[in-house]
Amino acid sequence: MRVGVREKAGFNRRGVGVANMNETKPNCTGLNCTGMDAKLADLLLDPVTAPAKVQAHVAECEGCEAELDELKRTIGLLDAWQAPEPSPYFMTRFAARLREEQQAEPAGWLARQVARFRAGFAYGPRTHARPLAAMALTVMLLLGGGTYLGVTDWNKPVQPASQAAVVHDLQTLDSNAQLLDQLEALSTNDNGD
Repeated sequence: MRVGVREKAGFNRRGVGVANMNETKPNCTGLNCTGMDAKLADLLLDPVTAPAKVQAHVAECEGCEAELDELKRTIGLLDAWQAPEPSPYFMTRFAARLREEQQAEPAGWLARQVARFRAGFAYGPRTHARPLAAMALTVMLLLGGGTYLGVTDWNKPVQPASQAAVVHDLQTLDSNAQLLDQLEALSTNDNGD
């Protein structure tokens, strides 16, 4: 776990003092100083929203007031601290070292094989397998799609072929022709009598 500057100064992540969180302070006059560390941190970070009871307690208790002053000095030192600037040649040396590591031969047999596989995959193999892989993928998609369509058609019941419109019209005309022949025969019988 990484330890930050505040943790080194005696604060945990919530800003609460770690060293003596639940014990009474040696200079405290009141019995209600237990758990004041969190309230002191709140008072330090945002004095406007701190409860009036906490402010009154700090004004009365010498130990809590001394601890608040100590916290203020610590935070002041942390605020004044500045990170050192990196060397102007840092990025140049870093880039050179990175190039050396990238060009270095891997140590073991397995590492060399993995590096060769990565390079072949990233920069393309010697046999130009990418077009072959694309073609194989296309064939697999076509076969898979055709199989899917073939499987889904098996579930549908086979319907008998309906009569074509032309056949139906011819059958209608044929029955009408018979009707017309019968009507003509009746009319000739009526006229001939």
